[in-house]
Amino acid sequence: MTAESGHLEWWKTGVVYQIYPRSFQDTKGNGIGDLPGITERLGYVSETLGVDAIWISPFYPSPMVDFGYDVADYTGVDPMFGTLDDFDRLLCEVHTRELRVIIDWVPNHTSDRHPWFLESKSSRNNPRRDWYVWRDPKSDGSPPNNWQSVFGGPAWEFDEHTGQFYLHSFLKEQPDLNWRNPAVEAAMFDTLRFWLDRGVDGFRIDVAHFIMKDPEFTDNPRATPSTGDADFKDLGDYDAWEHINDKGHPDVHAVFRRLRRVLDDYDGDRFAVGEIHVFDWDEWAAYYGDGDELHMPFNFSLVWAAWDAKAIRARVEALEDAIPAAAWPNYVLGNHDEQRLATRFGPENAGAAAVLLLTLRGQPTIYYGDELGLRETPIPAEQQQDPWGLRVPGLGRDGCRTPMVWTSGDGHGFTDPDVEPWLPFGDDADMRNVETELVDEGSTLMLYRRMLRLRKARPSLVAGTIEFLDDLPEDVLGFVRTHGDERTVVFINFADEARPVDLEPGAALLLSTDHRRTTIGSGSVSLAGNEAMIIDPGDPHVV
Repeated sequence: MTAESGHLEWWKTGVVYQIYPRSFQDTKGNGIGDLPGITERLGYVSETLGVDAIWISPFYPSPMVDFGYDVADYTGVDPMFGTLDDFDRLLCEVHTRELRVIIDWVPNHTSDRHPWFLESKSSRNNPRRDWYVWRDPKSDGSPPNNWQSVFGGPAWEFDEHTGQFYLHSFLKEQPDLNWRNPAVEAAMFDTLRFWLDRGVDGFRIDVAHFIMKDPEFTDNPRATPSTGDADFKDLGDYDAWEHINDKGHPDVHAVFRRLRRVLDDYDGDRFAVGEIHVFDWDEWAAYYGDGDELHMPFNFSLVWAAWDAKAIRARVEALEDAIPAAAWPNYVLGNHDEQRLATRFGPENAGAAAVLLLTLRGQPTIYYGDELGLRETPIPAEQQQDPWGLRVPGLGRDGCRTPMVWTSGDGHGFTDPDVEPWLPFGDDADMRNVETELVDEGSTLMLYRRMLRLRKARPSLVAGTIEFLDDLPEDVLGFVRTHGDERTVVFINFADEARPVDLEPGAALLLSTDHRRTTIGSGSVSLAGNEAMIIDPGDPHVV
C-alpha cells in the first residue's frame, strides 16, 4: 500500500468539490443556480472551506430532459446558466485563486435535439446516419435485442419515419452515439479540445464505459441472484440482466488510450476521471491501463458499503490490492446520483464519514452540501422532477440535488426571498446552513474546515502510505498514514457505544469529531460512540 514518490500532480494532492450548478447560487432571481453564482461563491470554496478543485456538473445547452445530461451542444453554455463569457470569467477567477476546474463530459449520448441526431434521423442515407446506433427490427417487429435502459424499459426506440430502432441506454431523448464510427470519435475529441483550449483542467466522463458495446449486439443473459454485500443500489428491472454486452466492451480501452493522448498534448497535468460502475476489481482497475488510459476510474465502492469497520476495511484493501503500482486511488461518498451520505450512513456518522473520506490514501471528492451534513430532502410527489424517479418510483435523485443553504430565512441566500427555488429546501435549512454552522464549533462544516486544513498540514495524509491496524475492538477501524518520518494515525468508531484503543506515550491529538476533546491521556483513550480521531503517535516506533 505504497504512495508514489517525487512530483505529485495537482489531481493527486487536491480535494475536489462537486457543484451541481442548478443548485449552488442563483444570481438571476429565477430559482435556478447559474455560472455567475459559482463565481460569486468561490471565496467560500477556496477560503472558507479550503478545497483545491471544483467539478461542475453539465451546463451545456440542453432541453433539460435529464437536467443537462442530454446535451444539445458540447461547445456552449445553456442560457439558463449564463454565457460562454460567464464561463470564461469563472475559469479565470478559479485560476486566480489557484484552484482547478473539472467539467462534465457526456460522450455516450446526446440530446435527441442535437443537430447531429436531427440529421441522423432525417433519412437512412444521411451522412450522419451512422453517427448513432440504428438497427432493423426483428422479423416480428420487436427491438433488435433484449438490452434495457438504465432508466427503465427497453433501450430501443422505434422511428416511424425511417423504419429502424435507435439505441438509448438511458432516456429515449438521449440517443447513444456510435463510437465505432471514427468521425464520431474525431468530433467528440474536438469538443474536448474546445474546452482544453479555454483552460479547463480536467474532465469527469459520464458513464464512460458505456461508449463501447458488443458489435454483434448479442442479447444480455439473465442475472443470477447476488450473494454477500450489495455493490450498488437496487436498479429495479434493470438488475434482472447481466449487462455484459451493452457496455464495457474491451474495445473501450483503445478509445481511452487515444483520449489520453489528446489530454497529454496539453500542458498543466490535464486530467480525466471516468464514471465507471464496475464491481470486479480487476476489471475496474483495467481502466488505468498502463498509465496510458484514464487517470482514474471513479471508485464508488464505499457509497453503498455497509457502515461497518470490517466492510470498509475489506473494500479499501481490495482496491489497494487491485490498483496498478503507479496508479492513484480515489474515494467518494456522495454525488448527484446518490442519497445524501448523512441519510445513508446516519446523521450521527456524518463527521466520521468526513474523516474517512479525507484520510484514506487517494483523491477525495466532496459533494456540495455534504460539508453541512445536509440530509436527503423528501420531495412531494407534485414537485418531483427527476425523470428516473418518475419512470421508476424509488430511484428519484431530486432529494440530493436541492439548493445549497447559505443562510437562515426565506431564500436561504440561494435565491431571492420571494422566489420559489427549482427544488424545495429541507425542513432543517434554518439550522443547517453555512451562516449558522460557521459560528458553531461543533458543526459539520467546522469539522470539514479543520479536517481540510489538517490534511494540507500533514504530508502523510496526502502522499503517505496506508497500513491498517489489527488488535483493535471489532467496531473500530484504525490505520496509519506514513510519509518520510511523519506518521498519522486514524481511528474511527463505528459503534454507538464507547470503545477503548491503546496509545503509546507521547501520542498527541490532532483532531476529533468531538470538538470539545482537545487532549488525550497516556496509554489509552476511550473513543466515544461514532467518534473519529486523528493522532500524531509521537515516537515512530510505537505503532
